[in-house]
Amino acid sequence: MRLLRAEPDGRLPEGGYELPDPPERRPRTRTSWKSACEALTEVLTEALTPPTSHIDTGTDTGTDAPGVARAAEEIHLRLAGLSIRGGHVQSVVTGLPLADEEWARALGRCLTRTGTSPMAVCAGLALLTRLGEPEDVPYLGVLGRLRDLADHAVRALDPIDSPTAALVWLGHHARGPELRGLVDALAAGEESSVPGRLEAVLRKVRAVRPETARRVAEAVRLADLLREARPGEAGLVAGAGRLLRRISGVNDYRAEVLACPVAVGLFEAFAVRAAELPPTLDHHAILLSVALELHSGPSRLLEWGTGRREALLDRLESVLGRPAWRALLAGGSPEDGDPAGQRRLDWARRTVRQPFRRDAGCTGPAGRLRIEATVLDPVDPDIVETRVLIDGRPLVPAAFGRGGAHAPEYLLDSGRLRATDEPREVQLAEAYCTEGCCGALHVTIRRDGDHVIWSDWRRPTPPPSLLPARELPEYRFEAAAYDAEIARAENDHSWAWPARKTARLIAAGLRDRPDLLTRWDVEPGWIGTDFRDRDRTVVTLGHRAGPSAGQGEEDAHRQHLVWHVPDDGTTPEHRAAAALHRLATVDPRTYGGGGAGRSARST
Repeated sequence: MRLLRAEPDGRLPEGGYELPDPPERRPRTRTSWKSACEALTEVLTEALTPPTSHIDTGTDTGTDAPGVARAAEEIHLRLAGLSIRGGHVQSVVTGLPLADEEWARALGRCLTRTGTSPMAVCAGLALLTRLGEPEDVPYLGVLGRLRDLADHAVRALDPIDSPTAALVWLGHHARGPELRGLVDALAAGEESSVPGRLEAVLRKVRAVRPETARRVAEAVRLADLLREARPGEAGLVAGAGRLLRRISGVNDYRAEVLACPVAVGLFEAFAVRAAELPPTLDHHAILLSVALELHSGPSRLLEWGTGRREALLDRLESVLGRPAWRALLAGGSPEDGDPAGQRRLDWARRTVRQPFRRDAGCTGPAGRLRIEATVLDPVDPDIVETRVLIDGRPLVPAAFGRGGAHAPEYLLDSGRLRATDEPREVQLAEAYCTEGCCGALHVTIRRDGDHVIWSDWRRPTPPPSLLPARELPEYRFEAAAYDAEIARAENDHSWAWPARKTARLIAAGLRDRPDLLTRWDVEPGWIGTDFRDRDRTVVTLGHRAGPSAGQGEEDAHRQHLVWHVPDDGTTPEHRAAAALHRLATVDPRTYGGGGAGRSARST
C-alpha cells in the first residue's frame, strides 16, 4: 500500500513490484518436489481442521478470530522451514478436501491480509481461488501488484471480478505505448480517455498475444462499451471484431476465447453493431472472420443456449448479403493494385458462403461427422485449418487445446482419415512446440462391420484444454455416411488458392508416381506455399550427397533442395503438369538459380 500511494496518479508499475526483503528465518531444508508437497499437505490439512470449540458452538470465524489467527501463525512457522514454491502451494490447495468452507475462507483471508511471508500469503491466495468473494477483491488487487504473487492473485480474482483480474494481469504483461497508455488510464479511473486509448490498441491488435487481447476485452468491459457507444463509431466496432478473431485463434497454443467469461456477450454486442460498418474490404474480412469462428471455430464450444449462436450468424449473413457488400466482391481488383488486397478479395470470394451453410454438425448417426478445410483471413499468420466437428462440436480445441489440427494436405490428401479393417493410429494435431515437448492428439480409426470407430485416444496430461477435463469417448459412425464425408472433404478443393492448389496437385502426382524422384535418388519433402509469399508454390526435396574426397560412405550427408515453381499465368493444373514433367525429365539436383538451397516455411 505504501508503494502504491507513492505512484503518481495511481499508475500501475510495468512488471509490478519486487517482494520486500524477507525477515530473518531459519535455514530451509532442501527437499524434493514430492516431499515438499507431502509436508505442505500435512501442514495445511491440520490448519484447515477447525477447533472443536468452533464445530460445537459456532464460534465466529472472521479474520480476527483468535482460532483463525493462531492457525495462520502456525502456517507461517511451519512453511518457513520448507523448501517450496508458490506453484507447490497452489497445486496442493487445489486438491485438498475442505470440511468447513467458512473456516477455510476465514483462514485464507487472514493469511492474505496479514501474512508476512510469501508462501503463507500464497496459501491464502490459493484458498481464496476456491472460496473468494467480492469483498476480497481490493486485497487481491493490491497483492497482485507484487511480481511474485501476481499470477496467484489473478487466479483468485478471475472467478469473482474478471475486469480487475485483467487489469492486474495487464499491469505485469502489457508492453508498448498503446497498451501502457490504456492500462494507466484504467488504473487511474480516467474513463473519458479509455475509448480513445482502446481504439489505438484495437488498431494494432494483431500484433499482441491472444491472451493480452482477451485481457483487454475483459479489463475495458468491451461488450458494455459496444452496447453504450453512439451510432457511427465504426472504429470501435471494427476493432472489436479484430479482437474477437485474435482471441479465438489457436496459433498461441490455445483459444483464449474459451477462458473469456464475457465472450458470448461480446459476440452478441459486435453482431448487433455490425450493420453500422461501411462496406470496405477490411470490414468484410472482419465480418467474415467472425462468422467463420461462430460457424466452426473454438467459440462454438461456448455456452450459447438454444438458437443464440445461429441468430448471430443470421445477422452477419444479412449484413454481408446487402447489395453494397455484394457489389464489393463483384467488383474488380482493389483500386490501389495492392497484392495483399487482391489476395484478401480472392479469399473473401471463395469463402463468403462457407460460414452460413447449415449442413455442418448435423445430429443423428448419418451426420455426426463434418470435416472442413477452413482458410482464415490472409493477413493472419496461420491461415489454413482442418476443422473436425463431431455432433457439431469442434474436436481439437475441445480435446487438445495446445495447437490446431493438421493441414488438409496431411489429414485429407494423404488418405489418413480413411477407415480400413486394419486399425490405424492418426495424429490429428500436434503442439506448436512439437509432440516431444507438449504432446499431440492421436486417435485410432478402424472399420467394424457397418460402422467406423474412433477410439484409443492419446493426448498429454495434465488436462490440456481450457474446458473441463473429461475422458474422450469412443465415437461410432455409420460406415456409409463416414466414407461419404471423407470422400467429400478429400475432393473439396474450393478452399485452395491457385498456388496452394498447384502444390496439392504436384504432391498428388508424386504420390501416384514415386518413380519420378527415385530415378534421381531424391525423396519428396514438404510441398506447399511460401510463408512469405503465399502466391508462390514451393517444392522441397531431399537427397544424400556423396562423401568428399578422402571420406567414407558413412560421411555422406543429407541435403535439402528448395524449388520455387514459377507462376507463368496458367492454371494450377497446367503448372502442376509442367512441374511434374520437369521432375520426370530433368535431374532436380541440377535446378540452379530457382531457389535451390534456400529455406521455405509452410503455411
